[in-house]
Amino acid sequence: MSTVWELDRWLTAEAAHHARIDALTAGHRARRAAGLAHPVEDFLFTYYRHSAAKLRRWHPGPGVRLAGAAGMPRAEWAFAVRSPDGSVELDLPAYLRRRADTVVFVRELVSRTAERPAQLGCFGLHEWAMVHGLGDDEVRHRGRPLRLGSAGTDEVVRTHQIRCSHFDAYRFFTASAAPLNTLRPRRQTQVAMEQPGCLHAGMDVYKWAFKLAPAIPSELTADCFELARDVRELDMRASPYDLTDLGYQPVAVETPAGKAAYVSAQRGFGERSNTLRHRLVGAIDQILPTGAPPRA
Repeated sequence: MSTVWELDRWLTAEAAHHARIDALTAGHRARRAAGLAHPVEDFLFTYYRHSAAKLRRWHPGPGVRLAGAAGMPRAEWAFAVRSPDGSVELDLPAYLRRRADTVVFVRELVSRTAERPAQLGCFGLHEWAMVHGLGDDEVRHRGRPLRLGSAGTDEVVRTHQIRCSHFDAYRFFTASAAPLNTLRPRRQTQVAMEQPGCLHAGMDVYKWAFKLAPAIPSELTADCFELARDVRELDMRASPYDLTDLGYQPVAVETPAGKAAYVSAQRGFGERSNTLRHRLVGAIDQILPTGAPPRA
């Protein structure tokens, strides 16, 4: 049974979401219009390929009928279905026929990740392993100097234990750094290996939320986006790059004090990401109450 939201109610909720996202993405949109790029703040759009415009779209989630929406553009969005009374809602059966496998995968991944204890000893060295053995003109963020230079950066990688559990970080390790990792994450072992202390797994909660649109309420997706923004800042402050000219003071993970600061922030992000994982699982259970894909 669907709940009907009257026009004023849902337009107010939609406007609040638009204002929130517009404020969060203002810098990115201005830079894009000017042909500029930012190594920290633009990452969530360039890496995840989810545009600010898509993030701005407001979805109430399943089981909500939006009164008076039949004549509006949202009535033409994917998986929207119109009712004779002029309302619009998510066509959940059609959505599940197309997306059930993804929904079930995401639920398993995020729920199993949340169950594991956070591992807090990586110190963000995945970013260092991504530039190991490279010259200044070969690193991903060209034009950004390395705080310790190439030789100093390589020395940090050589003298530390690298223990990255996240496949989508590990796959960017340089050829010389990959064998130094104590783990061998693969796409096939993702569900078995991801853990809540991983910064990239924390950012990915945002990815999983937007991949399930329009079945996930947009307020939850926006909360995941804000976490991912905060995590990305720590990720780059702890990286080998010098970003002080952009206002980012380094977390010098090559030092005891830097390690302690990183672990403290990492622990907090693990707790925040797990809160969002539990909310995401709850939202998914509104889509798949049995946790199993429907039969076609």
